[in-house]
Amino acid sequence: MMKRRDFIAAASAGALAAPWALAATELPKGIVKIYVGWAPGGGTDVFARIVGQKLSELWGRSVVVENKPGATGALAADFFARTRFTEGVNLLMAHVNTHAISPHIFKSITYDPLKDFAPIAMVGATPHILVTSAKNSIGSVKEVVEQCKKSPGKISFGSSGTGSVQHLAAAMFNMAADVKSIHVPYKGSGPMQTDLIGGQIDYSFDTMTAATAQVKAKRMTGIVQTRLQRAKGFPEMPTMDEQGFKGFDVSSWYGVVGPKDMSRDLALQINADINKVLAQPDVVARFDGYGVEDGGGSVDKFAAFMAAEFKKWGDVVRTAKVTEEG
Repeated sequence: MMKRRDFIAAASAGALAAPWALAATELPKGIVKIYVGWAPGGGTDVFARIVGQKLSELWGRSVVVENKPGATGALAADFFARTRFTEGVNLLMAHVNTHAISPHIFKSITYDPLKDFAPIAMVGATPHILVTSAKNSIGSVKEVVEQCKKSPGKISFGSSGTGSVQHLAAAMFNMAADVKSIHVPYKGSGPMQTDLIGGQIDYSFDTMTAATAQVKAKRMTGIVQTRLQRAKGFPEMPTMDEQGFKGFDVSSWYGVVGPKDMSRDLALQINADINKVLAQPDVVARFDGYGVEDGGGSVDKFAAFMAAEFKKWGDVVRTAKVTEEG
């Protein structure tokens, strides 16, 4: 993920030019919808509902969250990219999977994440945690590396699915540590955590959002976190960067995008309102509890960020030779 100072440089370099339409002067009439590519209850859905509720209060009108789960979020993203909306305000919760990773892996994805959507605002990013069962005595990244070197191709890393951030984080770890491990994909973090706690698999780079409850309940051990700075929710847990993996920076990020023909004026208006929402103390407190940080900023900052993430994860996919077969 980009450092803060890199956002400005990328934006000034014209990393992304959104296909803006003619200007709009006010919020269009009709239903306001936020489409989410995951089932209710997941992190993306929770954050969409928090933002949606606050926008509803700000705008004085209902904001409906519509879930279209499937294909690690790509089903909703594809629907959104193909649909020509004629009324209301239609938004999509973009995610690192839908807009930076999956398009490099899955041949069935035909949308262009940088051209088929109008970037609006960064909602936030949450780190991942390298976790293992509390029954495992391993407590440092150095020990994990040593274990992988002693048993090449035998130590397993679970993920929420092929092409997920957990999968790609493990691939990055393999390359950085020069080790080989086994990738075990699951259909979501829930079943993966069950097997991890039971010792059927060894490790996972699970999202902080999903892992926090199990770590605090001492059913899983959190070894390190994966952003460059420690999250407020885990100030005592070191980062991969601190443990010698310089520049290792992995997060699940969330943002709001609109249809590609959305006017720039409307995108700027919604961006300003989302920034107001993200600055509200109760929203900050709730997001801190999920490890979500670094939300907000300008439309152009988010556009540059998405472009940088798309390139970064494309490089990882190609270097690690990740395919849809796993």
